[in-house]
Amino acid sequence: MRTDKIFYSIFQAFPSIFFEIIGDTTVNTNAYEFVSVELKDTAFRIDGVFIPTDETTNQPLYFVEVQFQLDSTFYRRLFAEIFLYLRQNESVNFWRAVVIYPQRSLDPEDKLPYRLLLDSLQVQRIYLDELDTAENSLQVAIVKLIIEREETAIDRGRELILQARQQLAGETTRKQIVELIETILLYKFTRLSREELAQMLGIDDEFKKSRMYQSIKQDGLEEGRQEGLEEGKRQAKLESIPRLLALGLSVEQVAVALDLRIEQVQQAVEN
Repeated sequence: MRTDKIFYSIFQAFPSIFFEIIGDTTVNTNAYEFVSVELKDTAFRIDGVFIPTDETTNQPLYFVEVQFQLDSTFYRRLFAEIFLYLRQNESVNFWRAVVIYPQRSLDPEDKLPYRLLLDSLQVQRIYLDELDTAENSLQVAIVKLIIEREETAIDRGRELILQARQQLAGETTRKQIVELIETILLYKFTRLSREELAQMLGIDDEFKKSRMYQSIKQDGLEEGRQEGLEEGKRQAKLESIPRLLALGLSVEQVAVALDLRIEQVQQAVEN
């Protein structure tokens, strides 16, 4: 599941969910715009930034990073990106950074150079499996659905849809929340068709028409097509190995000609 994309979609559609996660529900979410930022003249990209729409206020800018895999040098990259952004945007005076992990075990050990920042209010680390839903927060529960075990995710999705329909008065908001739950489950169960998922949830399939779903689905299709092309190229190279060897080329020469590792050529010969 591409968690960066799903979180980007969540925070764009429902910025209030982000502030619910960090424990600050007093923020006026209309005063922020959530965007993805590519830093000038570098290969750096920050997953998302909540930028105050009015730069004259003292509201902080929020850097948001979603980290669902272990990266031993993550903090070195994160703070390099943040301080480069501050260098390129001199109007920013107040900022905070929020890192979202599925669980604490993915928080890398390489913290010593940034210990003062990590221990300050400037940086907040969120562990989804430790978020407290005791207060019956629907928004926090929806985010935790991302890390729900597959065996229980569908049942949990049904419960949240029922809870949304019971708690939310506005028809538009209720529909958007239901679509969000469905979209998260589509990410988790990529082997299921839209119709199969709708049937398992016991709901109609209006979410097929949602812009959030169509955007994510299109990204998935493009990704799948690209992976298919790459796999086809790799397979064609492997199938040509016996013919090249039969012409008298050595294993090393075949590897150079096909841009493969010698181990890959040897493995193909053994197979």
